[in-house]
Amino acid sequence: MTSLQPTAPTRLIDPAVLARIGDLELAARVVVEGVINGLHRSPHLGSSMDFAEHRAYMPGDDIRRIDWKLFARSDRHFVKEFEADTNTNFTVLVDCSPSMQYGGSVEGAGTLSKLDYARYLAACLTYLASTQRDRVGLVTFDSEIRDYVPPSAKHLNVVLHTLDRLVASADSAAPNGTRAGPPALAALTQRIGESFRRRSMVLLISDFYEEPRAVVDALAYLRGKGNDLMVFHVLDRRELEFPFTDSANFVDLETGERMPVIPDYLRAQYRALVAEHVASLSRVLGENHVDYAMFDTSQPLDHALFRFLSGREGMRQSRFRSARV
Repeated sequence: MTSLQPTAPTRLIDPAVLARIGDLELAARVVVEGVINGLHRSPHLGSSMDFAEHRAYMPGDDIRRIDWKLFARSDRHFVKEFEADTNTNFTVLVDCSPSMQYGGSVEGAGTLSKLDYARYLAACLTYLASTQRDRVGLVTFDSEIRDYVPPSAKHLNVVLHTLDRLVASADSAAPNGTRAGPPALAALTQRIGESFRRRSMVLLISDFYEEPRAVVDALAYLRGKGNDLMVFHVLDRRELEFPFTDSANFVDLETGERMPVIPDYLRAQYRALVAEHVASLSRVLGENHVDYAMFDTSQPLDHALFRFLSGREGMRQSRFRSARV
């Protein structure tokens, strides 16, 4: 028996095209529609499989979800709905610390900064959640919370407007010149988690210049309250490949520290360290049941989202089958 697999979308939204569109809602709609066309049906962000309620069967519903025991008692068809099928709170946390402004200025290296790419990712997932009638919200942060839009069914435009005017902060370094990132992230997630009145979907977008264990510890409070967590790791291609050839002073965007570097001497070591960091972050988050994806800002956005959502759908179905055994 042939297994049918979803095919990648044929219309790929290049970062250069996104930068020219300008309208964040229009870009999000174009990207999301491309992803849905590629998957042949609307992906659902929810992953919880807790039973919620029954509802009357409607034409087009999957007959595998009919409760046949209830049919035997009532002679009527009812479909089982799970928590993921009901309206959910979906909140996006976007890192706008200084390092997120990197990228988008060098020809051939992509046309979007990490923050701009993160804004589009956040807009696309928020738009998708809103089409599924979920309540959408937004938090932007550096070392502190900068914007907070509480989840609401009416807040799509507010979220998109907030993302549209979002810029990277000039400096989030601590007074002694060290970054306050990990402690701030832990404090942030706890503050946000305390505001949740129900289990939610939470998407965290950052370049994660923190130790992987610090990221896991920062998410522990949200995870402990039963929230469904997703992490998007956004990096510029130059951060991954270190293609520089000329000796120069490199500037740490978080601390302002300048470091003289001879790229040819450090390239192999740098690439190995970055690859190890990405692999470690992916591993420890996976071990803690947090969905992780790394995004290269030169990637077409809908192609990257397609891979994540199709993979997440596969994991969701696997969890569902495991729960039924």
